[in-house]
Amino acid sequence: MKLKPAALALLCAVSSSSFAAANGPKDVDIVKTDGVYQLLVDGEHYSVKGVGFGGANLDLLPLLTQIGGNSIRTWSTNNADKILARAAELDIMVALGFDTQKELHGFDYNDEEAVAAQFERFKAVVQRYKDHPNLLAWVVANEPNLLFDEDGSTKAVNPKVYQAINEMIEYVHREDPNHPVTYSFAGASKAQIDTALQYTPEVDFISVQLYADVANLPHIIQQLEVDKPFMVTEYGAIGHWERPTTEWGREIEEPSGVKAQSFARRMQSAFDGNPTGKVIGGYAFLWGQKQERTPTWYGMFNPDGSANARVDELAHYWTGTYPDNRAPLVKSLYLNNQRPAQSVIVEPGQTMTFTLDVSDPDGDPLEYQWEMLQEVAQRSQGGAHEIRPDAIAMDVLKKPEGQLIIRAPNAEGEYRMFAYVYDGKGKVGNANFPFYVRLKK
Repeated sequence: MKLKPAALALLCAVSSSSFAAANGPKDVDIVKTDGVYQLLVDGEHYSVKGVGFGGANLDLLPLLTQIGGNSIRTWSTNNADKILARAAELDIMVALGFDTQKELHGFDYNDEEAVAAQFERFKAVVQRYKDHPNLLAWVVANEPNLLFDEDGSTKAVNPKVYQAINEMIEYVHREDPNHPVTYSFAGASKAQIDTALQYTPEVDFISVQLYADVANLPHIIQQLEVDKPFMVTEYGAIGHWERPTTEWGREIEEPSGVKAQSFARRMQSAFDGNPTGKVIGGYAFLWGQKQERTPTWYGMFNPDGSANARVDELAHYWTGTYPDNRAPLVKSLYLNNQRPAQSVIVEPGQTMTFTLDVSDPDGDPLEYQWEMLQEVAQRSQGGAHEIRPDAIAMDVLKKPEGQLIIRAPNAEGEYRMFAYVYDGKGKVGNANFPFYVRLKK
């Protein structure tokens, strides 16, 4: 984006938005100086230290500012009024998402009436929020490139997807000259990005969503050969599609301590020094909790608000120091002295001994909780809603510290044991172990 005349900014500031404030919207620009892109807010350099926020628990936002964060991104305008109000109180900037529908989830972009209705809904959203002083940018679609063929490989989406997104981009440029607009790609396929840019050439910056691959961000940007600024609008734990599986196809999640260490290393590889000069920020996923393959895979919090070690690593990366109290670090969880990668199969009623390897950086006394779930019955795609399985009653034999000894369920099937380790000060460590109950042949 180019810097805009003051008169045009003033015209926008007195627009009809229901959220217009006395000082009007902030002027957000992207400039390129000596080959380096920078994001500016009211003329000052703004370094995005962001997280993806689902909007369910506003009480989690003060902690973000305490650890050095300054921005959140959303995937829709659900609860946007309250999110923006809380953001204003905490001086947090918001990259506001719009829930543009995906072919992956059955939306038909050949249905002109449905596409037009979506666009009308988008226009109303822009008019409602464009003058809010805590709006940073628009994210008008999330992973619209994500679509799978019958064999599980990715395939090209209907070009009308990008034509619809371009209509949204042009509308923002006409109606809201104060804020840049983007949409996010699942991954960073050069072929997909090149195709998309043919239809959306005026997008202000390119947003990619990378998990294991975020460590390769500088190389990825060089290989894309696109002269635009970049933002990583999702990065976090190694994705479930990137992890090893059991012999029966269930994804193996890293224990929280291992996950935090890997997360920290990949942040450093991605963002340290900004060697390409094109990266203008990033949003870590997820500031909250969600069910996706497991209840603990992506969220930096448990449902009760306890924070895991990835929050500590964000604090360290953004501020240079860890919080005074750090989360327990779970290094491994064993079943009968075996690791998840060994694809453990037990018989109904067999004695099972789960053992945790965990430490606490502060030496806090730890409390252990255990929960057994059946595996997810219907695995979601593209981050869609996934039903959390119900807990299974356990036949507990003993519970020594750091261990759980039970009898295996009588019903054959796929299960997963979860261990939660609390320090009594608001921090938690997690691990889980997928196993199969089956009679020996």
